[in-house]
Amino acid sequence: MKNEKTFAQYREIIEAADFESGIPDDLKSIAVDTVNQLKERNLSISAAESLTAGLFQAAIANVPGASQILGGGFVTYSDESKVNLLHIDENIVNKYTVVSPTVAQAMSDSTAKINGADIGVGLTGVAGPDPLEGSPVGTVFIGVYDRLRDSCVVREFHFEGSRRAVRLKSVVIAFVLVQRLIHQ
Repeated sequence: MKNEKTFAQYREIIEAADFESGIPDDLKSIAVDTVNQLKERNLSISAAESLTAGLFQAAIANVPGASQILGGGFVTYSDESKVNLLHIDENIVNKYTVVSPTVAQAMSDSTAKINGADIGVGLTGVAGPDPLEGSPVGTVFIGVYDRLRDSCVVREFHFEGSRRAVRLKSVVIAFVLVQRLIHQ
């Protein structure tokens, strides 16, 4: 698409913006834009969310017509729910911890496969207020799985701000990563 921001530009905006009061105005259309792009390409999406606890899927569902691209997803806040609902091997969770690129990838792969979606998104990390499993607050891993290519990209982030800000930044950057995938 013309005038698309690059990943680096989005990351710079997200890291510099104040998310304490919510998603900044210049980023509020990202969910609508992403849903419309998925509809145009006839692609479906699913998500497995940990630190964002459903915020990503709620942002999708707020867009009229979202049912055309979102069939379902998961909120897997605990280790046990990742194992039981997403069928992630318990040994992976124990070896790598849930705050890891390996688990983010497994979450994104599993949600896409279980829900028959073209794209799977996995969000895991530490929103705070305390560190988790040796990872500092603001550590986030987001996996985006492309079922058609059977490939996954996982990115690591270290966001500043409150618990709310870390969670909202994670949601926005997940949309950016989905847009990158669909424009490949």
